[in-house]
Amino acid sequence: MINIKENMELNTLNHSCAHLLAQAVKHLYPHAKFWVGPVTTEGFYYDIDLGDNKITDEDLPKLEKEMKKISKDGKRIVRHELTKEEALEMFKDDPYKIDLINNMDENTVISCYTQGDFTDLCRGPHVESVKELKYFKLIKFSGAYYKGDVKNKMLQRIYGVCFKKEEDLDAYLKELEEAKMRDHRKIGKEQGIFMQHDLVGRGMPLWLPNGALLRKQLENYIYEKEQLLGYQHVYTPCVGTVDLYKTSGHWDHYQENMFPKMRVDEEEFVLRPMNCPHHMLIYGNELHSYRDLPIRIGEFATDFRYEASGAVKGLERVRCMCQNDAHLFVTPDQIKDEFKSVVSLILDVYKDFGIKNYSFRLSLRDPMDKEKYFDDDEMWNNAENKLREVLNELKVDYYEAVGEAAFYGPKLDVEVKPAIGPEITLSTCQLDFLLPRRFDLSYIDQLGERKVPVVIHRAIFGTFDRFTAFLLEETKGILPFWLAPLEINIIPVNLEYHLDYAKKVEKLLREHHLRVKIDDRNEKLGYKMRESQMKKIPHTLVLGDNEMTNKTVNYRVYGSSDTNELSLEEYLKFTNDLIKEKK
Repeated sequence: MINIKENMELNTLNHSCAHLLAQAVKHLYPHAKFWVGPVTTEGFYYDIDLGDNKITDEDLPKLEKEMKKISKDGKRIVRHELTKEEALEMFKDDPYKIDLINNMDENTVISCYTQGDFTDLCRGPHVESVKELKYFKLIKFSGAYYKGDVKNKMLQRIYGVCFKKEEDLDAYLKELEEAKMRDHRKIGKEQGIFMQHDLVGRGMPLWLPNGALLRKQLENYIYEKEQLLGYQHVYTPCVGTVDLYKTSGHWDHYQENMFPKMRVDEEEFVLRPMNCPHHMLIYGNELHSYRDLPIRIGEFATDFRYEASGAVKGLERVRCMCQNDAHLFVTPDQIKDEFKSVVSLILDVYKDFGIKNYSFRLSLRDPMDKEKYFDDDEMWNNAENKLREVLNELKVDYYEAVGEAAFYGPKLDVEVKPAIGPEITLSTCQLDFLLPRRFDLSYIDQLGERKVPVVIHRAIFGTFDRFTAFLLEETKGILPFWLAPLEINIIPVNLEYHLDYAKKVEKLLREHHLRVKIDDRNEKLGYKMRESQMKKIPHTLVLGDNEMTNKTVNYRVYGSSDTNELSLEEYLKFTNDLIKEKK
């Protein structure tokens, strides 16, 4: 999907169309007052105070009609420059514009744009006349707090988009419709994956039974992979003392992303935003020899990070998340092999899930920023060169991003292009020479001397939350057999005659660890079949006289009208292969 904000022509067109919307609003609601109307990656919006009036679905076509009427008038759009005093006088009846003007620097060039009977404060640029604004669409509306602050008044935000050509608008609207179909929030609701509730809080998803089953499959999958690679899994608390994060350095460098501290007895705690400090303490619990290393500590850990309320989105961006986290404690000589192993694991997982559209980003420090990054040039140069060396040896294409590293070391991020929306970061791998020093960690080398280990932080799925959102949108909720919360739906043709056989088949399948249920409702067969397809259940078994007599099953794969008959033994082998081969 095109990024309208970064396309200069479309940016100007949409900026102008935001003013066209505001003018139409002013015609229909003369008392309306306006906050801001910026261009976004997907078009534009305008935040508006309509007093006691509320925008409804019926109002958008009315506004579009008025916008088209104004456009046909063809008024020129004229720019004016104002002094601060002139601007304050011009917009004296609009407290929102007055606020903008008062917060401008004295040397700022203040400009406004006039089109017919409407003038708006704006930097511009704009198109020459409103007649250029022909192909637009108002998409949706929502509430938005003034200045994004929940303590302020709720304004009404209207979203729209504008294109130069009608065919471009039509194509874009089709993409938006596809995006709606793939939206994991919509799919998550339809399939009972997760829910949210104001009483729990924004960004705090509740995983429903189907979601819990899906997440458990993901956990089992990556746990088995990590076990084969020698990872040791642990459980640690969801809180830590403020002193823990002062020791790690997160209190100084990450505090704005953490929840406020809370006092219990004589201690101050915070909800943990990450797990590395806990894992450092676990490593430091015992004395280690170089022969013990590498030590790989993994955890499926619940973490809490403060996200602005406007940024939280379904499972994709949350305040409570479960990380697929691990920390590898290695000697300097082991960095290459362990880093290669992590990258290989990432590539292996992506192959299993059919993820192909991704890129590697090597995030480096800004050497001029002594506040954000630990000030040790030798450590940083050594760490960054190690990662470059490994990536070059692996012949992995990557690009460098200066200023994007963690405060304690460089990292490798895997940027994945999802079916809808901008790129997201799924997997990460970070090199860390600092935290082991802060926690006074050590191992005894071949000469009996005390040395400080190097730590590799890595997350293959990132968080189970974001990875699930990604999966739902990639597949449109049509999950592969081995991942689906319900793999098999059994429909007896006649409840009186075939239910007992259906129960025997269900019992056998459950004994082989398949997720299965019987649809024993008193409904017609056709209705049950259609509903099974609507729920996107991978396999539907229809059991009647023939199947009961021959001890077989007749199965239908989601999305196909073909039916297939197999013996129970053949069907068990077939499903086992689907699970084993991750098809």
